[in-house]
Amino acid sequence: MSTVANLTGTPWTNLVEALPDAALLTDSGHRVCRINSQAEELFGVSTSEVLNQPIDALLPGLSSHRNETNGDDSAHPTHGEINGRRKDGTEFPADVSFNPVQTAAGQFVLYVIRDSSVRRRAEAALREYERQFLLLVENVRDYAIFLLDTKGNVLNWNAGAERIKGYQAGEIIGHHFSIFYPAGPADKKPAEELRIATEKGQSEDEGWRIRKDGTRFWANVTITALRDQAGTLIGFAKITRDFTPRKLAEEVLAQRENRLNAYFEYAPSAIIVSDLDGHIIQVNGRVEEFFGYERGELLGQTIEILVPERFRKTHPGHRADYKANPRVRPMGAGLELFGRRKDGTEFPVDITLGPVETGEGRAVISIIRDLTEMKKTEDALRRAELEKRYLEEELLPEHKFEDIIGESRALKKALKEVETVAATDVTVLILGETGTGKDLIARAIHQLSSRNKRTLVKLNCAAIPTGLLESELFGHERGAFTGAISQKVGRIELAHQGTLFLDEVGDLPLEVQPKLLRALQEKEFERLGSTRTIPVDARLVAATNRDLTKMMANREFRSDLYYRLRVFPISLPPLRERREDIPLLVNYFVDKYARQLNRKIERIPSDVMQALVQGQWPGNIRELENFIERAVILSRGPDLRAPLAELEITDESAPPNEVRLDAAERDHILRVLRECKGMIGGSGGAAERLGLKRTTLNSKIKKLNIRRQDYI
Repeated sequence: MSTVANLTGTPWTNLVEALPDAALLTDSGHRVCRINSQAEELFGVSTSEVLNQPIDALLPGLSSHRNETNGDDSAHPTHGEINGRRKDGTEFPADVSFNPVQTAAGQFVLYVIRDSSVRRRAEAALREYERQFLLLVENVRDYAIFLLDTKGNVLNWNAGAERIKGYQAGEIIGHHFSIFYPAGPADKKPAEELRIATEKGQSEDEGWRIRKDGTRFWANVTITALRDQAGTLIGFAKITRDFTPRKLAEEVLAQRENRLNAYFEYAPSAIIVSDLDGHIIQVNGRVEEFFGYERGELLGQTIEILVPERFRKTHPGHRADYKANPRVRPMGAGLELFGRRKDGTEFPVDITLGPVETGEGRAVISIIRDLTEMKKTEDALRRAELEKRYLEEELLPEHKFEDIIGESRALKKALKEVETVAATDVTVLILGETGTGKDLIARAIHQLSSRNKRTLVKLNCAAIPTGLLESELFGHERGAFTGAISQKVGRIELAHQGTLFLDEVGDLPLEVQPKLLRALQEKEFERLGSTRTIPVDARLVAATNRDLTKMMANREFRSDLYYRLRVFPISLPPLRERREDIPLLVNYFVDKYARQLNRKIERIPSDVMQALVQGQWPGNIRELENFIERAVILSRGPDLRAPLAELEITDESAPPNEVRLDAAERDHILRVLRECKGMIGGSGGAAERLGLKRTTLNSKIKKLNIRRQDYI
């Protein structure tokens, strides 16, 4: 009786047929006794063609395997990879398991065979993918950021550029940036991008670029024109991001694969596949990393759980459009989009949407990039530019003061307090009448503090309309109110790690005061039109000429904010309480404006000086300075001519402290002589600084009994 007949009707025949993989049985002579339909399909044969035939015809690699196992396939269960051979003679790699089977009809071997060619290709592709994108995965948050001159030559080079493009700074600085472009486009495209950036302010492009080693990468490039205050082009800022994974993902999608393959899992962006109604079908590992959900929690949910509905509806890429107009839609252009994590926090994202065909029909793929790091970089660049502008304003001549002039006891007491508090980070409240120099004291506190390397940001609360003050202080998002066409960084954010000086803080509107209090206490705030909390570390110096205690009683100023501001108060004396400083200030201002107006003022008559000392000066130093400027303009000769009739003279017959005008003049001349290191005449000498002839200065030195050892 044949072996086939012996097996007929046994449970093994049903088992072989029921197996999902290709399977066959052989007898002890290695001849085929039974073959299932899966094996017929795999090898391209019929049962009648292989029964009682040697199994080596189907698995030619068995001969070498028997040599390794001493010629016995049925000795014990084992597994191996052996080439299979189809009827047409083609071979394929196969995973083959050997299982001995003992039946009443004798000893048999069950072979289970699986085509491994698909797995091998997938593994090879995955290895190649991992090799290509290892650098990207390790540096996913890095950007190549560098500057170009007006001709396109590289001026500097950051670490991100070294990693992305492969050049060290010394190898690339001075070279034209067209070196990064493939042959062909390098002739025209770089010049065209610079032209667009020059005309429109910015150019954006995506395309293949070349690294130092010759390999290509898909780059997202933004070139921004840099101009000085006069509008003259001074160069370009170039930011390059490696978008190779996204490009490859798009190419994979373009092939209309019926499922996401191994590349899907390793993309640096979060990828979500959803049906046309927005229900999530599949996600990759980045979704879990970005949003904090387990995959099982998301399947079947609508995509709005990750991208809130209020953002999606602001763009025509909303899900309802896919059926009518299925094409890729970059949602990030011109919009502030945010993803929402499981814990409720939000973060900025860029979303690209597009259709994809799956085995179950048409679906939508969403590619989401986390823009947190990019936003931080952009904010830092924006803040640096604004700080630069503020510093330039600070250095303008009209804002530059050489020193705080005065020797009075009241002023020295205030300056001693400045020196004491400057080394700390506590809030300072400067109190004093208008024109007493509160802004100079604020600048001195900043310059003497550990924050002097950062910006001193000023905001005059009385100079800005009430409706705009909150936006000016805290900033706003695009679209926060009518006319908010772009995002604005507020003064408090700009003062991060520096000092914020709020002048005339008594004019701060009541509705803004609690927000300022929260920013001071919690060290965080939100821009207008945003729910995102921004941490801030700014030292506050406030100043006012108003009576805040009276304002509290009238409910015009919050008491909690007042006590938060009044940690360390400094009171500046009015000019009428430091009359001994008036001669020094008068000499200083006369010298200053005589230089500016090209006048030669050699003498201040004693009656003029006496009247100036006895003036009421309700506008304090500011009023005195403006008065002296006007007096210099009116003076046609060497003597200062002042419109004394305008002055409001005190009723007292003499100042509180007897002021000797000759002593004040002597002190002023001595100070200038010391600054000039004893040089009287010549360019830069004391006579020139004082606006006097050399002979006139020598006469004054003799008259005032000034000796050489007094100033050398």
